[in-house]
Amino acid sequence: MKRIFTFMGLMACLISNAQNIDDVLRYSSENLQGTARFQAMGGAFGALGGDMSSLNINPAGSSVFNNNLLTVSATYFRQNTDSDYRGGLNSANSNTLDINQVGGALVFKTTDSGSKWKKFALAVNYDMVQNFDDLNISGGIGTEGLDNYFLNFADGVPLQPLKLQQGETIGSAYLDIGATNGLGFVGQQAFLGFQAGIIDPVIDEDENTAYFSNAGYTDLAQDFRQTVSGYNSKFVVNASTQYGDNFHFGASLNFHTIVYERLNQYREDYFTTDNDLRFASFDNLLRTDGTGFSMSVGAIAKLNQFIRLGGSYQSPTWYRLSDAYAQGIDSNYPNKEESFFFSELNDFNLFDYQIKTPSKLTGSIAAVFGANGLLSFDYSYQDMSNAELRPTSDAAFADENIYISDVLRGVSSFRVGGEYRISRVSLRAGYRYKQSPYADNNIVGDIMGISGGVGLNFGSSKLDLAINRTEQDVLQYFFSTGINNPAVLTQVNTNFSLSYTLNF
Repeated sequence: MKRIFTFMGLMACLISNAQNIDDVLRYSSENLQGTARFQAMGGAFGALGGDMSSLNINPAGSSVFNNNLLTVSATYFRQNTDSDYRGGLNSANSNTLDINQVGGALVFKTTDSGSKWKKFALAVNYDMVQNFDDLNISGGIGTEGLDNYFLNFADGVPLQPLKLQQGETIGSAYLDIGATNGLGFVGQQAFLGFQAGIIDPVIDEDENTAYFSNAGYTDLAQDFRQTVSGYNSKFVVNASTQYGDNFHFGASLNFHTIVYERLNQYREDYFTTDNDLRFASFDNLLRTDGTGFSMSVGAIAKLNQFIRLGGSYQSPTWYRLSDAYAQGIDSNYPNKEESFFFSELNDFNLFDYQIKTPSKLTGSIAAVFGANGLLSFDYSYQDMSNAELRPTSDAAFADENIYISDVLRGVSSFRVGGEYRISRVSLRAGYRYKQSPYADNNIVGDIMGISGGVGLNFGSSKLDLAINRTEQDVLQYFFSTGINNPAVLTQVNTNFSLSYTLNF
């Protein structure tokens, strides 16, 4: 009788080792989003202000506004991912349309002609700082299969808790292994491999702790598909002021919202014809929800008629997150018992944890050529080796934080933007570069992006269009262990944005 075993189980609350460096990097990164003008100029607004999304760079920028305003932006996100896995080439696209920015500012001008405090501005702004939507497909002929993954976890795990006990269901046994038996994530993976028939004990005794593979292959066909959705949004509450004719000071409170879902679907087919095990598949679903908080302060100084300087500090972002995790496994291995099917996705056990991302410093300089145009440059530095998973008292988090401090580094990024005005029309272009956070940037490559756009000024309102393109190379491992050959992904993001600004 064939074993047709599909399990979508709930991961117990003791699996803190499921959170790792990937989560830290995912929520520490802010991609180029915002208004169309901001995107078209590469986000180089630290010394300029005067744009709602510039508050993400320098909170002093809202007092540059001369009047009250409201800006709304929509973006069409297109991500193309090319994959090369052991010579197997694949390509996949993801397309979404969303309202990515909404914000407004109220500007209060001082009526006292003798006061040096010229203006005071209050602003609120919503920005989608990271769009997680993505689809990538990898596949090819490999030499390492799922059996290695499960053998690595099963080594040293006793056989007795991996067997179904009297009156026990697959779901209850899975949860019991994670919690009551204290085996956690490691034991749950061994349980899945054993119950699916991918691995078996060397000796069929409860005390056995050694296992062998039922997958007799030399080569195998592998297919891996990852579907991701979600976002990291930032809601900014900002206040700034203008002192004299040359100085602006500001501060912001930043409130983040995280929504993230990732489904990894893997299947392998064996070329051998004389083995009972012919295929296996393994799916992993992760859902993350959470909130975050950070603060930022900044200043802009007008040195003379042409040159402006800007500086800002963003505090660490403190995230509170909850993970829900499910797994599914299937194989055709002959079942010694009855075939069974189990599926339960309605309720999740949540694992709560925190992430602290590092603080960030930004320095900026801009040249303004009257009404004709401008050039702007921003430089930012963030030491990613200081990122932390919390609570640090958790032994698994403590080990992972040591690993983070060893392999990550300080990240430099710069943005360059320019604008040229012809009557009511503005032409814009930008470039940005961000270093890989890894000391070995072969794991995750640098980000490089170019952008351009046009703006139309109707007096009481403005319409801005932008296109920006970024590219990055990433190594993708299908699993944390067992299959050691990564796929090489080339990710190209192309965003088309439209913003409307109403002055009042």
